[in-house]
Amino acid sequence: MDFPLQPQVLAMKPYSPGKPIEEVQREFGIDRPVKLASNENPLGPSPKAVRAIQEAAAGIHIYPTADCYRLRQKLSQTFDVPPDQLMIGNGSEELIHVLGQIFLGGPEDEVVVGDPSFPRYAAATRLAGATLRPVPLDSGLRHDLSAMASQCNEKTKLVFIANPNNPTGTIVFRDDLISFLRDLPAQVVTVLDEAYFEFAAHDARMPHSLELLRSGERVIGLRTMSKAYGLAAARIGYGWAPSAIASAMFTAREPFSVSTLAQEAAIAALDDVDHAQATLRNNAKGMERLIRELETWPAIRLTPSWGNFVLVDVGQPIGPIFDQLLRQGVIVRPGNQFGIPTSMRVSIGTDEEMTRFVEAFRAVMRLEAPV
Repeated sequence: MDFPLQPQVLAMKPYSPGKPIEEVQREFGIDRPVKLASNENPLGPSPKAVRAIQEAAAGIHIYPTADCYRLRQKLSQTFDVPPDQLMIGNGSEELIHVLGQIFLGGPEDEVVVGDPSFPRYAAATRLAGATLRPVPLDSGLRHDLSAMASQCNEKTKLVFIANPNNPTGTIVFRDDLISFLRDLPAQVVTVLDEAYFEFAAHDARMPHSLELLRSGERVIGLRTMSKAYGLAAARIGYGWAPSAIASAMFTAREPFSVSTLAQEAAIAALDDVDHAQATLRNNAKGMERLIRELETWPAIRLTPSWGNFVLVDVGQPIGPIFDQLLRQGVIVRPGNQFGIPTSMRVSIGTDEEMTRFVEAFRAVMRLEAPV
């Protein structure tokens, strides 16, 4: 049977998530697979967040607060941002989707993105029936800001910049970004997706979307509780924007999209400074180890990363290597899903998980340990 589905939806490809642990267990009979594919927090959630969920569970027969009042107040206090400039959604993906709905109205509206980058920017554009202008990353796999600026015109409504970028882990620097913003046509709004911000915040060159917003730049900042805070399954995205945009976002989004459990978990996680610091320490240690283990091999290229993952170019098609790693119980993200077919994205895990990856990768690549 034929159904009158929108052609832009039929032309889309579904989002391809990292391979689930349960699927690897079933397919290969492996008891304890190591998942380094989805940039999740290897330390898990804050114990305070878990307790908050448990305490709130008895109230799940009641609809959540549509305006996320308590979480909104907590975010306002934590980041010193007016409540009317805050946006909260069911993951930052919901916020990206709603941005497409409130800014884009058809093929005459255009969106500029880096390529490769987070695929939901393209999805939000196409669902709104708008025109996507992908701009290849530069030779260092960073957003090519000058090339992106050249693609902006009177039809451009939004520019999406993931900073740090997913899947490459690279960042654009503050001074370069400010110059870029001031070169854009007056109507363009730049969305800075800072899902991995916490891992890059130590670098003085890292721009802060909230500081840019305070200085009057036409920017929107997006962040998430899924990565550094370990609440990926709870689905909490948040961010800041000029109050007119934040108000439009609240009007357009689903009224009860953020559950009470998620809201309470996020409030508790924001209070758990010790867990956040432990997460950053583990990431720095694991990143240093992964680079040390792999950088000695001349056929392997590592992209410097400011995230909680590393893009590893193995110099040959990644498909067979991905499959062989799976058979050893190690799940990574193959780069052919991002249009970089000789690379894989490897999340930083615990010491044990990094050992499993290094041993499996050496076996697959037939690498000898450095002398």
